[in-house]
Amino acid sequence: MTVNLLTTPSCTSCRKAKKWLVDHKVDFVERNLFANPLSETELKEIFMLSEGGTDDVISTRSYLYDQYKPQIHSMTIGEVISLLAAHPELIRRPILMDSKRIEFGYNEDEIRCFMPRGTRKCELEKMVRRAL
Repeated sequence: MTVNLLTTPSCTSCRKAKKWLVDHKVDFVERNLFANPLSETELKEIFMLSEGGTDDVISTRSYLYDQYKPQIHSMTIGEVISLLAAHPELIRRPILMDSKRIEFGYNEDEIRCFMPRGTRKCELEKMVRRAL
């Protein structure tokens, strides 16, 4: 299964995630969120896959976050989606997703869920052998 990697050019975590996917031979398609912003429909899909809602999707480190912070908590989800579509710099990145899973940010332990099952099993067997 192919992973969708949503990135921006200056994002260090995005580069780490991309390197990890390449190093572990995971098929992926990269999309620059500034050059090719997400549509409102795509943002709805991201929210449907996320467990934490706006806490997962919105980047609190974005320079725009402070400007919109007072309003975000009183917005409807539709208004938040419109805001994110208009300002992709407010979206937390990288986002890694396939048809069933989504991960926000780069976490070396959590990104493993995108490895093919057979590869994960082989890595686990190697770790067990090393531990013995």
